[in-house]
Parts: sequence; structure tokens; C-alpha cells
Amino acid sequence: MSRADASGQGTYGWMAAFHDAPALVEAVRRLHGAGARAIEVHTPFALPELEGLLPPPRWPRVVPWAALLGGVCGGGGTLALQYYSAVIDYPIRVGGRPYASWPAFIPAALEMTLLFIAGFAVLAMLIVNRLPRLYHPLFHARAAELATQDAYLVLVRSDDRCCERALLNDLLSDLAPFATVEVPR
Repeated sequence: MSRADASGQGTYGWMAAFHDAPALVEAVRRLHGAGARAIEVHTPFALPELEGLLPPPRWPRVVPWAALLGGVCGGGGTLALQYYSAVIDYPIRVGGRPYASWPAFIPAALEMTLLFIAGFAVLAMLIVNRLPRLYHPLFHARAAELATQDAYLVLVRSDDRCCERALLNDLLSDLAPFATVEVPR
């Protein structure tokens, strides 16, 4: 349910830019108190004060489970491959040891377990964080360039009931944002 502007292009939301972190935290508190839930915050560094004010993560426990799955797949797959090749496909008795000499299989299985854990965890982290994100509507706003340097941005998406420029200006007027802009889609 996006609002259309004069050009027929939708509005992604409204953004307010601040010069300091306390003003941003107060702005997010006010927006949260007014009922806004579709809030995005863009800052040069993490702000622990925003912990309970922002929406919860979409998939909070995906990365540990993906790492576990990677470890099971890597270790189990390597052990299965070594067992198949040493016992079933090409059995060779070396020094009187049994074909399935499990102590000889452990180093390679350990290495593959660690490799798969790291690979699955990184891949899950990228998917959960929706990275690499080559496009975001915020890139159209000029003030967004400052978020990596010295600006603190709060964005209320248009799918939130509190997303009106007048309401945003009323809530944040005494905090004096240096910019309040519409972010097109």
C-alpha cells in the first residue's frame, strides 16, 4: 500500500536526519511511542540504546542452525566419502589395518567440518542480512550519503500507519532534524 506522488512513482517512506545520536534515539523513542513499527535506522556505528525500539530480526536463530547443518554435512559427508572409497570402492589393506580405519579418517573430516561450518554460517548471514544489497530506495535521498560519516537517519516506511510527513514533522519538530525528506521507491 504505497502512496503515489505526482509522477506516479510510489513513496518508500519519510526520513529525518540528525546531527547527533541522542537526538536520533529520542526520535526513535517518540516514533515508537506513537505506534510506528516499520522503522529503519542508519547510523555510522551501532547504538545499543535502540535495542528494544526497532523491529525484531526476521530470522533471529538462522545462523547458528546453518552452522550446525554445515558441520553435519561437511563432517558426515567427508566420513561417508572416505568410508565408501576405502571400504567399498577400492579396498586396500595397509599394514594389516582394517579397511575402515576410523582414526585415519578423522583429520580430513575435522577440516571439512570446520570449512563447511564457516561457509554455511557466512552464507546464512548474507541471506538473513539481505546482502549484497545493490539497491535500496534510501540511495535516492541526498542526506543518506552522510549516514556513513556523521549523520544519523531514521526512516519510517510508507507501509506504517504513522508514515505521514505532517505527523513526522509534528513528532520530531523540537528535536530539530536538519532534513526531513520523502524517499521515493
